[in-house]
Amino acid sequence: QVQLVESGGGLVQPGGSLTLSCVASGRIENFYPMGWYRQAPGKETELVAHISWSGTTYYADSVKGRFAISGDGDKRTLYLQMNSLKPEDTGVYYCNFDAPKRATWGQGTQVTVSS
Repeated sequence: QVQLVESGGGLVQPGGSLTLSCVASGRIENFYPMGWYRQAPGKETELVAHISWSGTTYYADSVKGRFAISGDGDKRTLYLQMNSLKPEDTGVYYCNFDAPKRATWGQGTQVTVSS
């Protein structure tokens, strides 16, 4: 069974930065493609960043130019560098593989952007 463990969240002031990590363990055939998802308070979970097996990246319009997704397949670790954080970036961040190989969701990591 595949496990996903996210970390790196916290409380940060607007304009600050955070780097999230996601470590995948278990039986994994292919580490990519993977994505970072965000569940903001009172909103549905949305895909904010995605990286394909070829390294092609996708970003939601709301984070484009501020977030950067990367990964280390050997370490089975996915990263999300978040810069120029805004209050609307607040939420629980999760990582996961693309369907149909989606794993059980991890506990996520809370990001709170507030002054």
